[in-house]
Amino acid sequence: MTLTVPPRATSSRLDGLPVAVIGAGPVGLAAAAHLLERGLDVVVFEAGERAGSAVAAWGHVRLFSPWTYLLDPAAVRLLAATGWTAPAGDRSPTGSEFLDSYLGPLARTSTLEPLIRLGCRVTAVSRQGMDRTRSTGRGDTPFLLRVDGDGTPTDVLARAVIDTSGTFHSPNPLTASGLEPSITTKRIVTGLPDVLGSDRPRFAGRRVLVVGAGHSAANALLALGELARAEPGTRVTWAVRNPTAARVFTAADDRLPDRASIGRRLDGLVSSGAVALVDRFEIDAVEEHVERTGEPSTGFIRATGRRAGAPFAIEADVIVNATGFRPDLDLLREIRLGLDDIVEAPRALASLIDPNLHSCGTVPPHGVAELTHPEPDFFIAGMKSYGRAPTFLLATGYEQVRSIADELAGHHDAARVVHLSLPATGVCSTAPADDATTDSTRSDAGCCTTSSPVPTTAASCCR
Repeated sequence: MTLTVPPRATSSRLDGLPVAVIGAGPVGLAAAAHLLERGLDVVVFEAGERAGSAVAAWGHVRLFSPWTYLLDPAAVRLLAATGWTAPAGDRSPTGSEFLDSYLGPLARTSTLEPLIRLGCRVTAVSRQGMDRTRSTGRGDTPFLLRVDGDGTPTDVLARAVIDTSGTFHSPNPLTASGLEPSITTKRIVTGLPDVLGSDRPRFAGRRVLVVGAGHSAANALLALGELARAEPGTRVTWAVRNPTAARVFTAADDRLPDRASIGRRLDGLVSSGAVALVDRFEIDAVEEHVERTGEPSTGFIRATGRRAGAPFAIEADVIVNATGFRPDLDLLREIRLGLDDIVEAPRALASLIDPNLHSCGTVPPHGVAELTHPEPDFFIAGMKSYGRAPTFLLATGYEQVRSIADELAGHHDAARVVHLSLPATGVCSTAPADDATTDSTRSDAGCCTTSSPVPTTAASCCR
């Protein structure tokens, strides 16, 4: 594999080098569009085989945000030049519709397509000839990105780096300790399973345990409730660590109609007995048991731990891990990061997105001033910038990269004038701020909801 960058035209080590964007999701493509508008060279690295590959993984799910909040202005301007027509603003698309009507056409524009390197995973970011301990001349030294595209790592230089790689492929573990279970088993499902579609055989007629107190859990539970009505023998248990699942049940005042119905519908499933709610359950370990026949289908998995301090266990055929996501920071080991110790977001941003204090819609506008790290010209944007907090909105990410693009283009005043109008979206925290068992460090996968018959998530809102 050969990856090339423009030759340097002057003696500066940074001149002629592009801004490297990691991830070709909605925020990454928006970053590229904003950078290009400001005359900056760009290269975008995408680990998947298509732009928006993470969105494709939950294409069956409907976003609860309407198109109004899903389109980046610079991206729209780029698309408009091709004759593209924007979708109706008051409708909420599925992930597949979001890809087909917006992300796909955007990635295929003659402007962006030559800049996107598909199947190229960035495995490390550093400075050329410098690890994180070297300080002299650091800001004038090119970034070095190690890129794996065909099994052979290649080093690529860049003048600046924007990491928009997201968190979808880095789920939180099931255990309350935050450590991975000691076993690896196909009986544990992460992400947003297609319960009513391709994943139906895994759940139909089975005992299913859903773990998590947020809207990703709600997404799975609502779909499982519908499955249980059609498939006798399907039994659903919902386990949360807190005394209540406030993030779901307090959504009635949400200005996003699809999400506002979550609490009522899920409460109906719990009240009717279709979903058995087990609160105050903290999982210490999971154990897989296989019967003597040796057939995995004849066994089960047991989650063991404590409920309200007393030993407790739940047996199931399959567990849905909906405990949220965390940022993968391994590739940034040689970068000087300034992260909050708890949320793992940039320190200046952490207090603004604290899920104990803010919903998706009450996070204040922010940009380069809050996203700056000790490493010059390095930024984390999009979902990954929120660390473990579940209060992210796509519109927020778009404004983040607009501000970063202005900063890198030398428009420093414009970079610090941040405007953003967001819908009121209800509470995202899972418990009151003074509750010692708050899940604030186990962020939800996406403030997900469901709009029958198509499940709904908030890749656009609350992760």
